[in-house]
Amino acid sequence: MRPSTPSPSLNADETEDRQFVIALARGLAILQVFSPGDDLLTNAEIAGRARLPKATVTRLTYTLCKLGYLARDPAGTGYRLDPHVLTLGFPVLARMGVRELARPMMQALAEREGVTVSMGIRDGTHMIYVERVRSSAPVVLQQDIGTRIPIALTALGRAYLAGLAEHERAALLEELRASSLPDRWSAVRKDLERELARHRKRGYCFGGGWDPEITGVAVPLALPGRTLFALSCAGARAQLPDARLASIGERLKDMARRLALAKNPGH
Repeated sequence: MRPSTPSPSLNADETEDRQFVIALARGLAILQVFSPGDDLLTNAEIAGRARLPKATVTRLTYTLCKLGYLARDPAGTGYRLDPHVLTLGFPVLARMGVRELARPMMQALAEREGVTVSMGIRDGTHMIYVERVRSSAPVVLQQDIGTRIPIALTALGRAYLAGLAEHERAALLEELRASSLPDRWSAVRKDLERELARHRKRGYCFGGGWDPEITGVAVPLALPGRTLFALSCAGARAQLPDARLASIGERLKDMARRLALAKNPGH
């Protein structure tokens, strides 16, 4: 399992904003540190991931337990997310009617190609899965709806970046630069430029850099008057050479066109 991405630190503008409730931000940061593979996390582990003092985390985990968003292990060894936390995200997913339209198409592609097909939207410098289907064949990807993956290192994130207007893309690239390790940004930016060029020429982006054993291909999904999404297919690198990724990319492009027409029947 990959290590959980640490919760972002508060920036100076936020801490100096009198309208900004720091305690609320810290409480939400604690909920974000849990990864799909986590069972229990101790206060010390949460403090390390959230970049918060342990004493602060102790008070916040107590409060989140009282509110029902965290549950404490009966043995007192740590905390896990309580199912009640789903009430925070379900209304958002319920409004995304495109998921229902896309799911049969995604499942058909997953079965045809033996891959995992995903739909995602932006969450800061990450993408978050809002729909995900697998083929009946054995797959190596176990992430599910709600998992966050980095924009810069994945096909899904790169396709989202490619689908933005130029000024929005420039702003997001600056966010990615600021959040990247200084000694890595040059290589990351080079890979991003390569995939943005691929999108301009072919209409899809390849993944790479997040997991050496996994690769994928993705396209932006722009729906009139709605949030920009991205669609991706991913699987074991050994089974997805570039030629096959390109073929799947063409199928993803066709799916995106069909979904855009379905959501905009007047065109």
